[in-house]
Amino acid sequence: MTKETIIIAEAGVNHNGSLELAKKLIDIAADAGVDYVKFQTFKTEKLVSLIAPKADYQKKNTKTEGGAQFDMLKKLELSVDDHYELVDYCKRKEIKFLSTPFDLESADFLNRLGLDFFKISSGDITNLPLLKKIAGFKKKVIFSTGMSTMEDIRNALDVLLGNGLSLDDIYVLHCNTEYPTPYADVNLNAMNGIARALGVKVGYSDHTLGIEVSLAAVALGALMIEKHFTLDKGMEGPDHKASLDPFELKEMVKSIRNIDRSLGSAEKRPSSSEIKNMAIARKSIHLAIEKKEGDIIKESDLEMLRPGDGISPMDMDRVIGKKVRKNLCFGYKLAWEDLI
Repeated sequence: MTKETIIIAEAGVNHNGSLELAKKLIDIAADAGVDYVKFQTFKTEKLVSLIAPKADYQKKNTKTEGGAQFDMLKKLELSVDDHYELVDYCKRKEIKFLSTPFDLESADFLNRLGLDFFKISSGDITNLPLLKKIAGFKKKVIFSTGMSTMEDIRNALDVLLGNGLSLDDIYVLHCNTEYPTPYADVNLNAMNGIARALGVKVGYSDHTLGIEVSLAAVALGALMIEKHFTLDKGMEGPDHKASLDPFELKEMVKSIRNIDRSLGSAEKRPSSSEIKNMAIARKSIHLAIEKKEGDIIKESDLEMLRPGDGISPMDMDRVIGKKVRKNLCFGYKLAWEDLI
Protein backbone atom coordinates (compact mmCIF):
# COMPACT_ATOMS: atom_id res chain seq x y z
CA MET A 1 0.00 0.00 0.00
CA THR A 2 1.11 3.58 -0.67
CA LYS A 3 1.07 5.77 2.41
CA GLU A 4 -0.55 9.18 1.91
CA THR A 5 0.68 11.71 4.45
CA ILE A 6 -1.80 14.49 5.21
CA ILE A 7 0.01 17.78 4.56
CA ILE A 8 -1.18 20.98 6.22
CA ALA A 9 0.31 24.24 4.97
CA GLU A 10 0.17 26.59 7.94
CA ALA A 11 -0.56 30.11 6.72
CA GLY A 12 -1.26 31.06 10.33
CA VAL A 13 -1.02 34.83 10.66
CA ASN A 14 1.42 35.25 7.78
CA HIS A 15 -1.28 37.21 5.94
CA ASN A 16 -0.42 40.13 8.25
CA GLY A 17 -4.12 40.93 8.58
CA SER A 18 -4.65 41.33 4.82
CA LEU A 19 -7.39 39.37 3.08
CA GLU A 20 -5.59 39.73 -0.25
CA LEU A 21 -2.38 38.30 1.20
CA ALA A 22 -4.40 35.46 2.72
CA LYS A 23 -5.75 34.63 -0.74
CA LYS A 24 -2.26 34.67 -2.20
CA LEU A 25 -1.21 32.20 0.48
CA ILE A 26 -4.09 29.94 -0.54
CA ASP A 27 -2.89 30.18 -4.16
CA ILE A 28 0.58 29.07 -3.13
CA ALA A 29 -0.71 26.19 -1.01
CA ALA A 30 -3.02 24.96 -3.75
CA ASP A 31 -0.23 25.16 -6.32
CA ALA A 32 2.07 23.15 -4.04
CA GLY A 33 -0.50 20.36 -3.77
CA VAL A 34 -1.05 20.29 -0.01
CA ASP A 35 -4.23 18.84 1.48
CA TYR A 36 -5.16 21.73 3.77
CA VAL A 37 -4.28 25.38 4.19
CA LYS A 38 -4.65 26.49 7.80
CA PHE A 39 -5.17 29.90 9.35
CA GLN A 40 -5.69 31.06 12.96
CA THR A 41 -9.00 32.29 14.34
CA PHE A 42 -9.12 34.39 17.49
CA LYS A 43 -10.53 37.38 19.26
CA THR A 44 -7.49 39.10 20.70
CA GLU A 45 -9.46 40.12 23.80
CA LYS A 46 -10.19 36.45 24.46
CA LEU A 47 -6.64 35.26 23.75
CA VAL A 48 -4.25 37.50 25.68
CA SER A 49 -4.35 40.03 28.47
CA LEU A 50 -3.37 43.62 27.80
CA ILE A 51 0.00 43.05 29.46
CA ALA A 52 0.93 39.55 28.15
CA PRO A 53 4.56 39.90 26.99
CA LYS A 54 5.87 38.85 23.60
CA ALA A 55 8.08 35.80 23.23
CA ASP A 56 11.69 36.47 22.33
CA TYR A 57 11.18 35.25 18.77
CA GLN A 58 8.16 37.56 18.40
CA LYS A 59 10.25 40.55 19.51
CA LYS A 60 12.98 39.62 17.07
CA ASN A 61 10.72 38.92 14.12
CA THR A 62 8.56 42.00 14.61
CA LYS A 63 11.66 44.16 15.15
CA THR A 64 10.52 45.44 18.54
CA GLU A 65 12.37 45.29 21.82
CA GLY A 66 9.28 44.97 23.95
CA GLY A 67 5.57 45.56 23.94
CA ALA A 68 2.63 43.31 24.63
CA GLN A 69 1.23 40.55 22.46
CA PHE A 70 -2.14 42.31 22.38
CA ASP A 71 -1.21 45.07 19.93
CA MET A 72 0.68 42.65 17.69
CA LEU A 73 -2.17 40.12 17.53
CA LYS A 74 -4.93 42.67 17.12
CA LYS A 75 -3.43 43.60 13.73
CA LEU A 76 -3.49 39.94 12.68
CA GLU A 77 -7.16 39.10 13.25
CA LEU A 78 -9.31 37.86 10.40
CA SER A 79 -12.93 39.06 10.50
CA VAL A 80 -15.99 36.84 10.22
CA ASP A 81 -16.51 38.02 6.65
CA ASP A 82 -12.86 37.29 5.87
CA HIS A 83 -13.36 33.71 6.99
CA TYR A 84 -16.39 33.18 4.78
CA GLU A 85 -14.54 34.64 1.81
CA LEU A 86 -11.49 32.48 2.44
CA VAL A 87 -13.58 29.32 2.77
CA ASP A 88 -15.23 30.08 -0.57
CA TYR A 89 -11.88 30.89 -2.14
CA CYS A 90 -10.46 27.56 -0.95
CA LYS A 91 -13.39 25.75 -2.59
CA ARG A 92 -12.66 27.50 -5.86
CA LYS A 93 -9.01 26.54 -5.58
CA GLU A 94 -9.91 22.94 -4.63
CA ILE A 95 -8.02 22.99 -1.36
CA LYS A 96 -9.46 22.37 2.10
CA PHE A 97 -9.69 25.18 4.64
CA LEU A 98 -8.66 24.78 8.28
CA SER A 99 -8.14 27.20 11.11
CA THR A 100 -7.02 26.91 14.72
CA PRO A 101 -9.40 28.44 17.27
CA PHE A 102 -7.78 30.11 20.27
CA ASP A 103 -10.93 30.86 22.28
CA LEU A 104 -14.38 29.40 22.87
CA GLU A 105 -16.22 31.89 20.69
CA SER A 106 -13.88 31.24 17.78
CA ALA A 107 -14.31 27.47 18.20
CA ASP A 108 -18.10 27.82 17.94
CA PHE A 109 -17.72 29.98 14.85
CA LEU A 110 -15.41 27.49 13.11
CA ASN A 111 -17.79 24.66 13.95
CA ARG A 112 -20.51 26.52 12.05
CA LEU A 113 -18.19 26.62 9.05
CA GLY A 114 -18.22 22.81 8.90
CA LEU A 115 -14.49 22.06 9.10
CA ASP A 116 -13.11 18.53 8.64
CA PHE A 117 -10.70 18.85 11.57
CA PHE A 118 -10.33 20.96 14.67
CA LYS A 119 -6.77 21.96 15.49
CA ILE A 120 -5.71 22.57 19.08
CA SER A 121 -2.51 24.57 19.45
CA SER A 122 0.35 23.61 21.74
CA GLY A 123 -0.50 26.54 23.97
CA ASP A 124 -3.99 25.20 24.57
CA ILE A 125 -3.10 21.62 25.48
CA THR A 126 -3.83 22.56 29.11
CA ASN A 127 -6.91 24.70 28.30
CA LEU A 128 -9.61 22.46 29.77
CA PRO A 129 -12.64 24.54 28.66
CA LEU A 130 -11.42 24.67 25.07
CA LEU A 131 -10.59 20.96 25.03
CA LYS A 132 -14.09 20.14 26.25
CA LYS A 133 -15.70 22.54 23.79
CA ILE A 134 -13.87 21.06 20.79
CA ALA A 135 -14.45 17.47 21.85
CA GLY A 136 -18.15 18.25 22.09
CA PHE A 137 -18.31 19.01 18.36
CA LYS A 138 -17.62 15.30 17.68
CA LYS A 139 -15.24 16.21 14.84
CA LYS A 140 -11.76 14.89 14.14
CA VAL A 141 -9.10 16.64 16.22
CA ILE A 142 -5.45 17.45 15.74
CA PHE A 143 -3.48 18.66 18.69
CA SER A 144 0.11 19.85 18.88
CA THR A 145 2.30 19.03 21.84
CA GLY A 146 4.98 21.72 22.01
CA MET A 147 6.25 22.43 25.56
CA SER A 148 4.46 19.27 26.77
CA THR A 149 5.37 16.29 28.87
CA MET A 150 3.85 12.88 28.26
CA GLU A 151 1.61 13.54 31.26
CA ASP A 152 0.31 16.75 29.63
CA ILE A 153 -0.48 14.84 26.45
CA ARG A 154 -2.16 12.01 28.33
CA ASN A 155 -4.26 14.46 30.34
CA ALA A 156 -5.44 16.29 27.21
CA LEU A 157 -6.17 13.00 25.50
CA ASP A 158 -8.22 11.85 28.49
CA VAL A 159 -10.33 15.02 28.25
CA LEU A 160 -11.01 14.48 24.55
CA LEU A 161 -11.80 10.78 25.02
CA GLY A 162 -13.92 11.52 28.06
CA ASN A 163 -16.05 13.96 26.10
CA GLY A 164 -17.09 11.76 23.23
CA LEU A 165 -14.11 11.29 20.91
CA SER A 166 -12.33 8.03 20.09
CA LEU A 167 -8.68 7.39 19.32
CA ASP A 168 -9.58 7.10 15.64
CA ASP A 169 -10.72 10.73 15.74
CA ILE A 170 -7.43 12.12 17.02
CA TYR A 171 -4.01 12.98 15.59
CA VAL A 172 -1.27 13.94 18.03
CA LEU A 173 1.49 16.08 16.54
CA HIS A 174 4.94 16.10 18.06
CA CYS A 175 6.08 19.72 18.13
CA ASN A 176 8.57 22.18 19.57
CA THR A 177 7.38 25.70 20.34
CA GLU A 178 10.40 27.75 19.36
CA TYR A 179 10.51 29.64 16.05
CA PRO A 180 12.73 28.45 14.48
CA THR A 181 13.37 25.27 16.44
CA PRO A 182 17.07 24.39 16.88
CA TYR A 183 17.78 20.99 15.37
CA ALA A 184 19.23 19.79 18.67
CA ASP A 185 15.84 20.42 20.31
CA VAL A 186 13.65 18.59 17.78
CA ASN A 187 13.76 15.20 19.56
CA LEU A 188 11.98 13.60 16.63
CA ASN A 189 12.07 10.11 18.12
CA ALA A 190 9.55 11.33 20.71
CA MET A 191 6.92 11.22 17.95
CA ASN A 192 6.94 7.43 17.87
CA GLY A 193 7.38 7.34 21.63
CA ILE A 194 4.00 9.08 21.87
CA ALA A 195 2.49 6.57 19.44
CA ARG A 196 3.78 3.58 21.41
CA ALA A 197 2.79 4.96 24.81
CA LEU A 198 -0.69 6.17 23.90
CA GLY A 199 -1.74 4.14 20.87
CA VAL A 200 -2.55 7.28 18.87
CA LYS A 201 -2.02 8.38 15.29
CA VAL A 202 0.94 10.72 15.21
CA GLY A 203 2.45 13.40 13.03
CA TYR A 204 4.80 16.33 13.26
CA SER A 205 4.28 20.09 13.38
CA ASP A 206 7.57 21.48 12.14
CA HIS A 207 9.05 24.80 13.19
CA THR A 208 12.62 24.13 12.05
CA LEU A 209 14.21 25.92 9.13
CA GLY A 210 14.09 23.99 5.88
CA ILE A 211 12.29 20.76 5.06
CA GLU A 212 14.69 18.03 6.25
CA VAL A 213 13.05 17.28 9.57
CA SER A 214 9.57 17.06 8.03
CA LEU A 215 10.89 14.54 5.52
CA ALA A 216 12.56 12.55 8.29
CA ALA A 217 9.28 12.52 10.23
CA VAL A 218 7.44 11.09 7.22
CA ALA A 219 10.09 8.41 6.82
CA LEU A 220 9.69 7.54 10.51
CA GLY A 221 5.94 7.10 10.10
CA ALA A 222 4.29 10.49 10.55
CA LEU A 223 0.75 10.40 9.18
CA MET A 224 0.41 14.18 9.15
CA ILE A 225 2.83 17.08 8.59
CA GLU A 226 2.11 20.69 9.43
CA LYS A 227 4.51 23.40 8.27
CA HIS A 228 4.38 27.20 8.21
CA PHE A 229 4.81 28.94 4.88
CA THR A 230 4.90 32.54 3.71
CA LEU A 231 5.01 34.69 0.62
CA ASP A 232 8.36 36.14 1.66
CA LYS A 233 10.53 35.32 4.68
CA GLY A 234 11.65 38.95 4.81
CA MET A 235 8.17 40.24 5.66
CA GLU A 236 7.61 41.70 9.11
CA GLY A 237 5.63 39.48 11.45
CA PRO A 238 6.11 36.86 14.16
CA ASP A 239 6.27 33.71 12.01
CA HIS A 240 7.66 34.61 8.57
CA LYS A 241 11.29 33.80 9.30
CA ALA A 242 10.51 30.26 10.50
CA SER A 243 8.33 29.57 7.45
CA LEU A 244 8.94 28.04 4.04
CA ASP A 245 8.90 30.18 0.94
CA PRO A 246 6.69 29.06 -1.98
CA PHE A 247 9.48 27.11 -3.71
CA GLU A 248 10.42 25.28 -0.50
CA LEU A 249 6.78 24.37 0.18
CA LYS A 250 6.44 22.85 -3.28
CA GLU A 251 9.70 20.93 -2.81
CA MET A 252 8.54 19.61 0.57
CA VAL A 253 5.26 18.34 -0.86
CA LYS A 254 7.00 16.67 -3.80
CA SER A 255 9.54 15.04 -1.49
CA ILE A 256 6.88 13.81 0.95
CA ARG A 257 4.88 12.26 -1.87
CA ASN A 258 8.03 10.50 -3.09
CA ILE A 259 8.70 9.18 0.41
CA ASP A 260 5.07 8.03 0.69
CA ARG A 261 5.48 5.99 -2.48
CA SER A 262 8.84 4.66 -1.31
CA LEU A 263 7.88 3.25 2.09
CA GLY A 264 5.92 0.22 0.88
CA SER A 265 5.29 -2.65 3.28
CA ALA A 266 7.33 -4.56 5.85
CA GLU A 267 7.60 -7.51 3.46
CA LYS A 268 10.92 -7.78 1.61
CA ARG A 269 10.41 -9.06 -1.93
CA PRO A 270 11.63 -8.25 -5.43
CA SER A 271 9.76 -5.32 -6.91
CA SER A 272 8.12 -5.44 -10.30
CA SER A 273 10.70 -3.03 -11.69
CA GLU A 274 13.73 -5.09 -10.65
CA ILE A 275 12.62 -8.64 -11.47
CA LYS A 276 13.86 -8.22 -15.05
CA ASN A 277 17.36 -7.52 -13.69
CA MET A 278 17.69 -10.64 -11.57
CA ALA A 279 19.17 -12.86 -14.26
CA ILE A 280 21.42 -10.04 -15.44
CA ALA A 281 22.88 -9.11 -12.04
CA ARG A 282 23.03 -12.52 -10.35
CA LYS A 283 25.37 -15.40 -11.19
CA SER A 284 25.07 -19.01 -12.29
CA ILE A 285 27.45 -21.96 -11.98
CA HIS A 286 29.83 -22.16 -14.95
CA LEU A 287 32.72 -24.50 -15.73
CA ALA A 288 36.20 -23.16 -15.07
CA ILE A 289 37.75 -26.02 -17.10
CA GLU A 290 36.76 -28.38 -19.89
CA LYS A 291 35.00 -31.57 -18.70
CA LYS A 292 34.68 -34.91 -20.49
CA GLU A 293 31.65 -37.20 -20.41
CA GLY A 294 31.61 -39.08 -17.10
CA ASP A 295 34.01 -36.69 -15.30
CA ILE A 296 33.18 -35.96 -11.67
CA ILE A 297 32.77 -32.28 -10.79
CA LYS A 298 35.01 -30.81 -8.11
CA GLU A 299 34.66 -27.38 -6.51
CA SER A 300 37.79 -26.17 -8.31
CA ASP A 301 36.09 -26.96 -11.63
CA LEU A 302 33.47 -24.27 -11.02
CA GLU A 303 33.23 -20.50 -11.22
CA MET A 304 30.30 -18.18 -10.62
CA LEU A 305 29.51 -15.91 -13.56
CA ARG A 306 26.69 -13.81 -14.90
CA PRO A 307 24.03 -14.31 -16.16
CA GLY A 308 22.03 -15.80 -13.34
CA ASP A 309 19.60 -17.86 -15.37
CA GLY A 310 21.35 -21.20 -14.78
CA ILE A 311 21.99 -23.21 -11.62
CA SER A 312 22.25 -20.91 -8.61
CA PRO A 313 25.59 -20.74 -6.75
CA MET A 314 23.55 -21.51 -3.64
CA ASP A 315 23.19 -25.05 -5.08
CA MET A 316 26.94 -25.57 -5.52
CA ASP A 317 27.10 -28.34 -2.92
CA ARG A 318 24.48 -30.29 -4.86
CA VAL A 319 26.54 -29.98 -8.06
CA ILE A 320 29.88 -31.08 -6.57
CA GLY A 321 30.36 -34.86 -6.89
CA LYS A 322 28.01 -35.30 -9.82
CA LYS A 323 29.11 -36.62 -13.23
CA VAL A 324 28.65 -34.82 -16.51
CA ARG A 325 26.54 -36.51 -19.19
CA LYS A 326 28.57 -35.21 -22.15
CA ASN A 327 31.68 -33.30 -23.11
CA LEU A 328 31.44 -29.71 -21.87
CA CYS A 329 33.69 -26.82 -22.80
CA PHE A 330 35.43 -24.24 -20.65
CA GLY A 331 33.03 -21.48 -19.56
CA TYR A 332 29.96 -23.63 -20.06
CA LYS A 333 26.87 -22.61 -18.04
CA LEU A 334 25.68 -25.73 -16.28
CA ALA A 335 22.07 -26.95 -16.29
CA TRP A 336 20.64 -29.76 -14.21
CA GLU A 337 20.09 -31.90 -17.28
CA ASP A 338 23.87 -31.89 -17.89
CA LEU A 339 24.46 -33.79 -14.65
CA ILE A 340 24.03 -37.35 -13.45
